[in-house]
Amino acid sequence: MYAVIMSGGKQYRVSEGDVIQVEKLEAEPGAPIEFKDVLLVKTEAKTYIGQPLVQGASVTGTLESQGKGDKVLVFKYKKKKQYRRTRGHRQQHSEVRIEKISVAG
Repeated sequence: MYAVIMSGGKQYRVSEGDVIQVEKLEAEPGAPIEFKDVLLVKTEAKTYIGQPLVQGASVTGTLESQGKGDKVLVFKYKKKKQYRRTRGHRQQHSEVRIEKISVAG
């Protein structure tokens, strides 16, 4: 059984027991998280496809940790003008352990 959820403007394919990295969520580690934006649920017997969301479906999990990703360097320059700028960015993320996928009906 798996589901496709949407969080932070991105889509994730999740199964029970998976640990995924999503955009930073405002919660403390150990807190329960519920995703209501479920786009698709595939069970052994049936596939539920949302239009755009599956009615009555939800995915629950636990927030494992908060962290930052790898550094991405942003380098700007203009040739022949002695102009160079370097900036770094580390995107914040949350790790969520998926515990249960439920669908009504």
